[in-house]
Amino acid sequence: MDPKAVDAALAALCSEQELTLIADTFQILANPTRLQIVRALAGRELCVGDLAAAVGASHSAVSHHLRQLRQMRLVRHRRDGKLTYYALDDEHVAQLFDLGLEHVREELE
Repeated sequence: MDPKAVDAALAALCSEQELTLIADTFQILANPTRLQIVRALAGRELCVGDLAAAVGASHSAVSHHLRQLRQMRLVRHRRDGKLTYYALDDEHVAQLFDLGLEHVREELE
């Protein structure tokens, strides 16, 4: 056993709260429709109707997924009259997706 290596590994470990939140984030993203919504929102905001058309799902299904994504603070919304527009909460959400996609594409090559 290498005590220095063990100490370094221990110092790098996350708290239980951090691990739980990360696991919850990945669990929410572990759905193809939600991932398509994240991809569609990368760099732009869209209303539910536009998202539904883009991802090929019903308005109610997209609304349900958006509610879950909002609860995890992965997307945000703003109202403009009768329409609600959605966008990624911050660039980190797009980066999560992009890193996952890059990893998968490397595996597919």
